[in-house]
Amino acid sequence: MATTRRTRFSRRLPDHVTDELVTVLSTNTNFLTFNELFLLVYENLKKKNAVSGGEEMLRLRAYEKLQNLVNRGLVEKSARTYKGLKGLEKASSAAVAAAQAEAQAKAEAEAEAEAAK
Repeated sequence: MATTRRTRFSRRLPDHVTDELVTVLSTNTNFLTFNELFLLVYENLKKKNAVSGGEEMLRLRAYEKLQNLVNRGLVEKSARTYKGLKGLEKASSAAVAAAQAEAQAKAEAEAEAEAAK
């Protein structure tokens, strides 16, 4: 039985929406409603020229990303307001890339140690 070999190329671009959510929630210590939060995120993304797909699509993506942060325990939701918690910075693209690079370096070191045996 022949098996098909699947090669997959995954290029994960930086997630600007999550990065801005992390930035805004990290800098504000008080609770924000989603509309207040979205306006701040939208303005920051417009300054960086990172807005694509229209405001309504961006609003949906931002809400989905925010709910993911709530489910991961990085954002506190109280009624209809949100507040960033400690460890929220771990959700930014830079932190994720650093963790992936560290894991890859560790795997390479283990492979070299295994090859040296």
